[in-house]
Amino acid sequence: MTPVMSTANLLDPITADAGETHFSGLDHWMQGRTLYGGASALIAYTAVTRAFPDLPPLRGAQIAFVAPTGPEMELRREVVRQGRNVAQVRSEIWCEGTCALTAFWLFGTDREPNALHDAAAVDEWPGAPEEAEPAMHGKGPAFIQNNFEILRAQEQQGPGAPVVRRWARLTERSGLDPVSELILMGDVLPPGAMRAMQRQGPLSSINWSFNLLDSAPATRDGWWLAETASQHADAGYSSERLRLWNADGKQILDGMQCVAVFG
Repeated sequence: MTPVMSTANLLDPITADAGETHFSGLDHWMQGRTLYGGASALIAYTAVTRAFPDLPPLRGAQIAFVAPTGPEMELRREVVRQGRNVAQVRSEIWCEGTCALTAFWLFGTDREPNALHDAAAVDEWPGAPEEAEPAMHGKGPAFIQNNFEILRAQEQQGPGAPVVRRWARLTERSGLDPVSELILMGDVLPPGAMRAMQRQGPLSSINWSFNLLDSAPATRDGWWLAETASQHADAGYSSERLRLWNADGKQILDGMQCVAVFG
C-alpha cells in the first residue's frame, strides 16, 4: 500500500493565518463523501498549533463532526482562555458556508503529581505486533487501504461481543509528531457496534472526545493497539469507548464517541 502523498503533505496548506484554505490530493483520505474523521481532526489541531506555537502539551479534546468536510475549507481558531498552567483553544472547519467540524482543545503544562497511578493493563493482551497476522487486506474504506497497515489483535471475527481490536500503524509517518500521529490514528477502526448489528448498514461518527495519558507518547515501529467497544447501543446510536496502547501495552489514549447506526 503506497500513499498518494505523505501524511505530512496533507498539512502543508495550513499556515499561521486563519481563513480560506485549499487542500489537494484528498481522495485517498476520503470516507464516503467526507474526509476521514482523524484527518479532519488533525487539520483542526494543526491549525491551532501553527497559529499558537507556544502552547503547552496537549491533554485532551472534544471534537464534533458536524457536516461533510471537503477540499475547500475555512479554518478558524481562537484562544478561549490561557491561564498559568492550562490553555483552552477552539478551532473550526467551515465548508460551503457550513460548520463542518468544531473542536475544543485542552493544553496543560506538567505539574508535580498529587494523585498518581497507572492505567489498568490491557485485557487479553494479543501479543506483539510482530507476531500478528494481516487484517482488512483489500477491505474497508479507501483511506485505510491507502494510509494504514492493520493487523489482527483478537480471535473474534464477525458478530459477537461489540469490541473491535486491531494493531494499526500509518504507512507514512515521516514529518509527523507523535501527538499528531495519535489524532490521525484515533478514529481508524470501525465502531464496536458493528459486531452487534442485526443487519448490515453504514455507521457514522458524530463526535469524539479523548484524553492523552502521556504528553510525550512513543511506541515501537509505529504500531498502536487500537480498540473500539460499544458500551450501549439503541435507537440508532452507539456509545463507544476508544482506547490506544503502545506496542509494550502502555495505554496512551482514552476516549469516547457517539456513533450513528443506520440500516
